[in-house]
Amino acid sequence: MTHDYLIIGAGPAGLQLAALLERDGHDYVVLEAGDAPGTFFTRYPRHRTLISINKVWTGSDDPEFNLRADWNSLLTDDPALLFKNYSRRYFPAADDLVRYLADFADGLNIRFGERVRRVSRSEGVFTVETGAEVFTARRVVVATGVSQLYVPPIEGARLCERYDTVSVDPEDFVNQRVLIIGKGNSAFETADALVETAAVLHVAGPHSVRLAWQTHYVGHLRAVNNNFLDTYQLKSQNAVLDGTVERITRRDDGGFRIVFRYARTSERLREIDYDRIILATGFRFDASIFDESARPDLAVNDRFPAQTPAFESVNVPGLYFAGTLTQQRDFKKSTNGFIHGFRYGVRALHRILRSRYHDIPWPSSPVDASPEAITDAIVARINVSSALWQQFGVLADVVTVQDGAARYHEEVPVAYLGPEPLAFVVTLEYGQGHDQVDPFDITVPRIAENDAGAAHRASYLHPLVRVRRDGDVVAEHHLAENLENHWNIPPVHQEPLARFIKGVL
Repeated sequence: MTHDYLIIGAGPAGLQLAALLERDGHDYVVLEAGDAPGTFFTRYPRHRTLISINKVWTGSDDPEFNLRADWNSLLTDDPALLFKNYSRRYFPAADDLVRYLADFADGLNIRFGERVRRVSRSEGVFTVETGAEVFTARRVVVATGVSQLYVPPIEGARLCERYDTVSVDPEDFVNQRVLIIGKGNSAFETADALVETAAVLHVAGPHSVRLAWQTHYVGHLRAVNNNFLDTYQLKSQNAVLDGTVERITRRDDGGFRIVFRYARTSERLREIDYDRIILATGFRFDASIFDESARPDLAVNDRFPAQTPAFESVNVPGLYFAGTLTQQRDFKKSTNGFIHGFRYGVRALHRILRSRYHDIPWPSSPVDASPEAITDAIVARINVSSALWQQFGVLADVVTVQDGAARYHEEVPVAYLGPEPLAFVVTLEYGQGHDQVDPFDITVPRIAENDAGAAHRASYLHPLVRVRRDGDVVAEHHLAENLENHWNIPPVHQEPLARFIKGVL
């Protein structure tokens, strides 16, 4: 039997897509190497606390609005399958997510214990081989995540311990000098765990430490992992080294020596000795299962598959990607690398697949083509939408107007938009240069929330309506409102937006 869809991986993204296909009665099968869903989270994060928030109490009973602060639930119509029923902790345990995914998978067509060994493509059909079986499918969706540790091109890197296998028992590091290579959450998570036992801790990397509270990218260093910075600045024998590790060698006594090139001191090269060195340099996509007929091009230092705006391989037709792999489309800018972002990306992919292969148009609802009605529809969505909130600048609500009729389309990838004759494209975005502003520096003036003319420079999240004609942006209107301080757009913004829309119409 040749399936319409074969999904590789039963993590959150694979389950989300499978649930949508199951709901709509499409033919699909999920192949999962493990004996249960979500096996990645049985190992990671290594110290077993998630950095995805789980804010149960929001003051609202609107389920769409509440997803803004629920970063672990998948999209479902079943209120029992919300993550708040599995944990009340703001930063939940990884094991709680594993339990949640197991229940979410119930009733889906998943084949466990089927590790994919080879994927090939011939005459428009994919052949997927596991250890015991051969499956064929018209489309393959890869939802495996980034399953391999990324090893940077450092001479001697093979001598290091690795984040994915190093001991998580702090007692194994008592009185040792430890270097951790990497400046992301996995590196600082590891450093924080060793502060009480290691004699010296250095965290090294070529780029500046970037704080999520400043960049608004949740994959940058989170506050829950940055206690180490305090120990550095308060002189506790710990340090952040800015520069590159040029070479790693083993000393005769079993320790290690590195040659380090500093990025911002006159002392350009220095040899430093350590007892342990740990690589915590992130993860990458494993493309080894694809033969030449189906091997996707890679991007971002070969860490991710290169994708079109439809999440399809740029060089293998019918090969799609879901989940954290799709962060190639918004790398270190928005949230496709995380459940609270890619759950909406998966729903968008599902709608793209239905449109392409089942002649089902993107869901939409009619709106009266008057400026007031369009304004009311836009504001109503802005006030509750989680998808636009989480996927800022990446997903948009789109109001198309043609032949005197208007239709409202929700959660369309901005990069996927077609050349509609006239469309109002609604996104939530931070202003230009927002990631360069210290949000706690009171000497930096903030753009006033009623200053629409300056809102494009605002460091806060705010709504933006762009006008596209035949695919080109011809006008834009900022609603100068800090949505992080207000749940609802106040009436003062209604009339200016309606006037803007009327001028376009």
